[in-house]
Amino acid sequence: MGRVRAAHGGVSRLFAFLLLPAALSLPAQQPETPVFATDVRLVTLPVTVKDADGAPVGDLERGDFEILEAGVARRVAVFERRTNRPLSVALMLDTSLSTAIELRYERESASRFLKNLLGRGSHPGDRAAVFSFSADVQVHQRFTRNRRALERALGSMRPESGTSVYDAVRLASGELARREGRRVIVMITDGGDTTSHWRFADALRAAHDHEVAIYPLIVLPIQSDAGRNRGGEHALITLARNSGGETFVQQGAENLDVAFGEVLRNLRTQYLLGFYPGTEGAQTKEVFRTLEIRAAPAGAVVLARSGYYADPDEMALRPRAARDAPTSVRTIPQARGSGQSGSEATPPPAKAKRSQPDGMRRPSIVRPGR
Repeated sequence: MGRVRAAHGGVSRLFAFLLLPAALSLPAQQPETPVFATDVRLVTLPVTVKDADGAPVGDLERGDFEILEAGVARRVAVFERRTNRPLSVALMLDTSLSTAIELRYERESASRFLKNLLGRGSHPGDRAAVFSFSADVQVHQRFTRNRRALERALGSMRPESGTSVYDAVRLASGELARREGRRVIVMITDGGDTTSHWRFADALRAAHDHEVAIYPLIVLPIQSDAGRNRGGEHALITLARNSGGETFVQQGAENLDVAFGEVLRNLRTQYLLGFYPGTEGAQTKEVFRTLEIRAAPAGAVVLARSGYYADPDEMALRPRAARDAPTSVRTIPQARGSGQSGSEATPPPAKAKRSQPDGMRRPSIVRPGR
């Protein structure tokens, strides 16, 4: 065996010597430059489908969906039924003085929502964070599975002046951009923006850029219709509709559990669709491509974002007054061991509670197209 290896090596060296002059006479080959097609990134879309009565539809097949990009049909390249991709939920409470009376009820319902979100049926990678917004946007607890840390965060909120809805959406979207999987903002507010440095368009752009679905829970502070902030409500409805979320409107915050339950059902019954965009307009920066997702059942309501920007690296959002508007983001000091790594074992789920008490109204759900 030793001879065979030695002979093989000798022959190889001989051929190498004979071929060397020919190799030196050949022109040096330059490494081939790879060619990349433009705009071939996969666009993914978390999608919720509901029937005419508002119940989630969870048994559809790939062929039941149609994706239209700027009116042009695209092939459904990715299909996941009941996607199990992890959730990151930014829970945001309006702590402006106009909501001070309702804040206790909001915190109680929010606490139950977080227990259900991170309890039985949740993905091990699911996380939640707690924010408040008034004139400033405050981070009370960054993303974690630690329920005690989230409870402490809810309890640390205090009413303050001002309401910066658009700042809150934009800044929370930026926090969510660092998270993998599905990204969601659940926001409790009375709907009126009074102190934002950023505009409505900036908030919507941030949600589109970072693929964030927005679920506003609008709590009407007074019964009089004349006292409602219709402009603020309409802005929140538009943010939800264009980002793939859903809007809920109700009088008072004494029972937000039904609205929170609807949000959770939406998130637990989502499909994931993906497609490769066309090349039309790929050379143009800042082009917004509209999307329409259709589902086969007659009368089905589809919750999905309304489009995306063809150049996702262009993130030059501009505030109303100046590029460096003094939007304040304060991080509340968090106790040691707040569980940011999510290593703490998930506590057992709370016992099931009764459905809404007799006489409690179901919150109004603002569906797409209304």
